[in-house]
Amino acid sequence: MSASFFALFDDIAVLAKAAAASIDDVAAGAAKASAKAAGVVIDDAAVTPQYVRGINPKRELPVIWRIARGSSVNKAIIITAIMLLSIWAPWVFPWMLLLGGSYLVYEGAEKVWHWIEAARGHAHEPSVEEVLERPESDEKQIVGSAVRTDLVLSAEIMLISLESIEADTWVMRLLILIAVGIAMTVAVYGAVALLVKMDDAGLWLMRRRAAAARRFGALLVHAMPGVFRVIGVVGVIAMLWVGGHLLIVNLHEVGVHPPYEILHAVTHAVHGPAALSWVVDSALSAVFGLLCGAVVVVLVSLAKRLLGRDRARGDGAGDGRGAARAADPGDADAGHL
Repeated sequence: MSASFFALFDDIAVLAKAAAASIDDVAAGAAKASAKAAGVVIDDAAVTPQYVRGINPKRELPVIWRIARGSSVNKAIIITAIMLLSIWAPWVFPWMLLLGGSYLVYEGAEKVWHWIEAARGHAHEPSVEEVLERPESDEKQIVGSAVRTDLVLSAEIMLISLESIEADTWVMRLLILIAVGIAMTVAVYGAVALLVKMDDAGLWLMRRRAAAARRFGALLVHAMPGVFRVIGVVGVIAMLWVGGHLLIVNLHEVGVHPPYEILHAVTHAVHGPAALSWVVDSALSAVFGLLCGAVVVVLVSLAKRLLGRDRARGDGAGDGRGAARAADPGDADAGHL
């Protein structure tokens, strides 16, 4: 009896060691995968703050929480999908990334167009009163747009992570992706929450007695508008860069080689440190993304106009038929009959 009792303890110890080793493997794999996807994570952190600009400060953290919750749902769906697709249809990944890249360059090019309109005085910037009175429907639109952009960036993060995982078993790859998804969500939206409340921290410091605290608080309050403008620009550049790179690489994967070959030839022709080659690669990817995004913006605008005309014609035809029926006494008599 005692022998079997101690044997049970031995089995538990073996299982505990195996579990600890598995946790270590998951942590190591998640750290390596996160490092590979760090560029896209930085893009995600740069893109997100621009969505909470122009909303009531009291609503900033609730909106960020709703975006983070949507991001968690995105990652759960993406992880499930790519783990299943990695078994049955891995060929679909380039096409998914092409769609995602197209959406990113569209978002980036649309914001560049908004800057141009603002510079020409045609864009409307919300006043303080409009910000404070912004309805809940606007918040839903902000959250929806941010979650859609996050869907693309999260898919890129998860796919890059999956490619860098060296685990042999399907379950271990799944656990590592889950760990990466949780870590990325906490890191990105924790950083965003800190950024958007930094000015509130500055106001709190300005009310302290210590002169140094007041000066530092004033510095924070005055610096944050400029910080957010820089973050907005970085976010748009990031969307164009990541989206353009996705298009170039995955067009090459599906058989359209010229953009990739041109990019490859130019970056290899650059003589200098690796950082310079990376800058050239990123700049060319962003330019390609801007050009493709401009084409998508034009196509979407034309589609909206055509749909608007069709609706207007439909409404006009309906109004015409209604007016004809109202003017025809025969229809009125038939109705009485």
